[in-house]
Amino acid sequence: MTIDIPVTRTTQSRLAETDFNNLGFGTYISDHMLVADYHSGVWHKPYIRPFGEIGMTPAILALHYGQAIFEGMKAFRMKDGRINIFRPHRHHQRLLRSLDRMCMPPIAEDFFIHSLAAIIRADADWVPTQEGCSLYLRPVVFATESRLGVKVSDEYKFVVLTSPVGPYFTKPIRVKVEQHYVRAAEGGTGFAKCAGNYGGAFYPTALAKKEGFDQVLWTDAQSHQYIDESGAMNVMFVIDGKIVTPQLTSAILDGVTRDSILTLAAEMGMTVEQRRISVAELETAFKNNTLTEAFGVGTAAVVSAITGIHIHGTDYTLAPPDASSFQLRVKQLLSELRAGIRPDTHGWNYVID
Repeated sequence: MTIDIPVTRTTQSRLAETDFNNLGFGTYISDHMLVADYHSGVWHKPYIRPFGEIGMTPAILALHYGQAIFEGMKAFRMKDGRINIFRPHRHHQRLLRSLDRMCMPPIAEDFFIHSLAAIIRADADWVPTQEGCSLYLRPVVFATESRLGVKVSDEYKFVVLTSPVGPYFTKPIRVKVEQHYVRAAEGGTGFAKCAGNYGGAFYPTALAKKEGFDQVLWTDAQSHQYIDESGAMNVMFVIDGKIVTPQLTSAILDGVTRDSILTLAAEMGMTVEQRRISVAELETAFKNNTLTEAFGVGTAAVVSAITGIHIHGTDYTLAPPDASSFQLRVKQLLSELRAGIRPDTHGWNYVID
């Protein structure tokens, strides 16, 4: 199915004001945004307009009862000049799970994919060509019905923003194992990309930063004995030469980068274990020198090296990754695949001509 999406182009592009050699992450928003409204039980035709304010009242239900979810993905400039969106179908599957968990109406796959392609075509000049840079896509859905009663909204807005970005973390990070505060509990919304998950994580992360750490390493809500995630990323370890990562639960986000790296790791001949990882196991592995790598993985960060983990008052350190480390080798493989340098044998690249 092809969706004819009307475009109203900006008359005042901000492209010339954008420093593509110093992008940061999320600093710049591209010229246009895609918008679609849900009411009367259906999603209505999307349209593209200049980026800017959207009229709403302070009584919209998203502000009071938290019906707001989002996705994050990237588009890359390939070596032949074309643009590809990385694994949008997988992101759509996760979007549907988030919408369902928050009692929000589903968005059809064709509607979603064609919306992404349309906004990228409108802002194709915003896709960076600099190494390590990409165009970040932020689809967001939120309740817009204006009333104060506690209820599931009957009206929503779907918006897709784009932003040219550089690396999320520019240097290795130090993390603190969090054993008091909780990001998510099983049976909750941890697996969904809903706004409240991130708002609730700010306070303990801020406390950790005051102590000199970059992020927290979340543990399970019931016992605080098992590792869940690292900040806004999934986390992986190399222990005894094996890739070890927490198995997915309803408290852990099913990361698209996580899935991609685990797939590539198996193809690289690495043994992959998805299982529970205790804090005690990490301590023992540090003491036995069998833990050689730790890193976060996610759409924003891609791969972010962890060189310090604070556990029970003790700082454990890891050497920064080098060319032989798994995390840098798999990151390079992923980069070459996205750029079209390596064959896309999994059909992960959605190429826009």
